[in-house]
Amino acid sequence: MSLFSRKNKDRWAIVTSAPKGEAGRQWGDYWFAQDLAQALIAEGVNASVVSRAGAQSPARNDDDVVVVLRGLRRVVPTNDTAKWFLWVISHPELVEPGEADQYTAAFAASESWNPGGDMGTFTPLLQATNVDRFTPVELPEKTGVLFIGSTRGEFRPIVRDALEQGIPLSLYGVGWSEFVDPALIAGEFMDNADLPAAYANAALVLNDHHREMAASGFLSNRLFDAVAAGARVVSDPALGLPEVFGSSVVEYQSPEQLAEIVAHPDAFFPDPNSAEAHADRDRICNEHNFRARARYLIEQANRG
Repeated sequence: MSLFSRKNKDRWAIVTSAPKGEAGRQWGDYWFAQDLAQALIAEGVNASVVSRAGAQSPARNDDDVVVVLRGLRRVVPTNDTAKWFLWVISHPELVEPGEADQYTAAFAASESWNPGGDMGTFTPLLQATNVDRFTPVELPEKTGVLFIGSTRGEFRPIVRDALEQGIPLSLYGVGWSEFVDPALIAGEFMDNADLPAAYANAALVLNDHHREMAASGFLSNRLFDAVAAGARVVSDPALGLPEVFGSSVVEYQSPEQLAEIVAHPDAFFPDPNSAEAHADRDRICNEHNFRARARYLIEQANRG
């Protein structure tokens, strides 16, 4: 009998690296976990999201599967009654030797990062988007250049390059008053429910990665969401990005090229109504959505 055919025994917990409460709702990891939980529920699984504070809770003894979304901190499985899945979605440089071996299976949001050796084996499992929310919207005109994201304690390169080139930017995120004139900040926080419309309305969406994530092929979740919403996206280079996103995302190589892309986007992107543009966007929506990820994880959990 399948693990998930037993009534009331299909209990999954998704452990996120975000803190508990309102503070955690400002973390992208929290919303990633919520979207995954929604997809699992749609596939017939009883799923809930647990903050990092709940990773060691006795409640984990009642779970059938625990999915740990690896962020800044290591989580050690607390029992051997559940199947524990490790999914590294960020900061691969922080994963420790022997960590993957403590789990039933380990996955990485990269098609190229698999350190092996005493680091263990990781199966590629890229990030994804919620196509129930991020869907293309037909608009008479898209306007503005948009960046949404905190500073992460640094003057993020794509924002710095845009401002140095005089690109008018709608900038949202925490911590930017340390680096830019507060008058340039559109807001510290954009509600997650407003993201699809913001991406759909923007003429261009800007994206960048942590250096280690770009070098290791950990592609930003923002890429999947913005492309699914029908946005044209400009990003810093990242390993494997063109192969996944095709014409939907353009990598820029210098501040001057970023300014050129903003000034003449049609020279870098295909016509939004072209077959190429539709095919690239449809591939992201069809292959890289949370329902597909949920089905895959359930298949892995049902393995002997």
